[in-house]
Amino acid sequence: MQIESTFYNQVARWCQHAALGVFSLGLAGCMGLGAVGPDYQAPALSLPDQWQPASLADGVYEPGVKPKLSKWWQQFDDPDLDWLIQTALKDDLSIAQAQARLRQARASRAQAVSALYPEIGASVSATPTFYGAPESERPDTTQYDAEFDAAWEIDVFGGTRRSIEAAQAATESSEAALANIKVSVAAEVAQNYIDLRNSQARLAIAKRNLASQAETLQIAQWRHQAGLARQTDVAQARASLEQTRASLPDLQIELARANNRLSVLTGQTPGAVNERLSTDQPLPALPSKVATGIPATVLTQRPDLREAERNLAAETARVGQAMARRYPSLNLGGSIGWTAFTLSGIGPANSLIGVLAGTLSATLFDGGRLRSEVDAQTAVQEQALFNYEQTVLQALEEVENALISHALSRQRVQSWTDSARASASAAQQSRQLYQAGLVDFEQVLITERAQLNAQESLARAQATQFISLIQLYKALGGGWQDTLPVPDKPTVVGAAS
Repeated sequence: MQIESTFYNQVARWCQHAALGVFSLGLAGCMGLGAVGPDYQAPALSLPDQWQPASLADGVYEPGVKPKLSKWWQQFDDPDLDWLIQTALKDDLSIAQAQARLRQARASRAQAVSALYPEIGASVSATPTFYGAPESERPDTTQYDAEFDAAWEIDVFGGTRRSIEAAQAATESSEAALANIKVSVAAEVAQNYIDLRNSQARLAIAKRNLASQAETLQIAQWRHQAGLARQTDVAQARASLEQTRASLPDLQIELARANNRLSVLTGQTPGAVNERLSTDQPLPALPSKVATGIPATVLTQRPDLREAERNLAAETARVGQAMARRYPSLNLGGSIGWTAFTLSGIGPANSLIGVLAGTLSATLFDGGRLRSEVDAQTAVQEQALFNYEQTVLQALEEVENALISHALSRQRVQSWTDSARASASAAQQSRQLYQAGLVDFEQVLITERAQLNAQESLARAQATQFISLIQLYKALGGGWQDTLPVPDKPTVVGAAS
């Protein structure tokens, strides 16, 4: 018993030394050589120091002040808008899909990291052997085997390390893609909310003008009955009234569409928000000035630029991954096990079998396949670089366009405000003059149509002013900074509670 115990101790020490030697050899292989392929460096870009002067007209913007973008919609002080955006950021299904893609990327990174470590397995088996002839002198036997085995591909030239680098960059790209979807969802909710309030306002304008035109029709009918006006005045008044009435269904359709879109964006069935938003409310108040910062801050705020830059990093790492396949590979393997013809025989020294082996392999000729893989991946990396540069330019373009659009939309609102006020006064005066018989009915129709057009245009201009500001905040990359992190554990669909 003492001899057997000593032998087992020697076997255990042998296994420990062998494992330590294999691990040291693998670690030396990983750390002794640098990973082949290009090391990633973020591209340097030439950016303007400030936005175009034309876009900073009328003192609307504060370019030297860093904008507060995390919850930009709160400055409008509108509880309904706050609720809609917060609900959408929590329940929108496109965000849920992006969260699932992020969990997938994290799992892929963990899978890439696992390739650095050896794979260890265990197996047990029983193999019966039967000799069926009755006259056979050989007895039936069963062979029992128990084995532990390990296999390890040493990352000598950095292929695995490059794959981990690529997986990490892909994970960060997925995080940025999720943030970019949140930016888009917040902006889309805000735009649809403005569309809804604008449809309500235009519907109210149409109804007020409908009531005013009904009064005009009544005046024309009274004057015709008194012999003071022609029948054509009555017909023209009725035609103008019905034209206005015909515009109501289109406005109601726009209102329903905005309601339904907001319901879906908040993860609900169409019509779910109708009751909450049914009461007409004016558009929120605009901030007097808007902070814009400088162009360089766009790179730190816009997640789509981060996504494109991380994609470039991933494709750069994959170039090294493809290059590593052109170099020799070193694989280590070993096993230790017992074999016996009885269960009680498993364990004694005379049943122990151990194997340790190493394999160095290389491709000598493949017709240029591996080289072509490197060339192809290098071209993919170049595409990612061009995409990143284009994304940066598009981002700057979007900000510039939004700045100009919002600055000029304020001027347009002021002009339409003056026009609406003047046309309302003209319509009222012409109606009074017609009732007194001092002007013909054509003048009344002209001023009423001008009034309706000015009020409708003012409502549209006010909505456009808000939407241009929303587009500016979207272009600056606002709406994702303070959102909750995504848990690594997925939500299992259909799992029992």
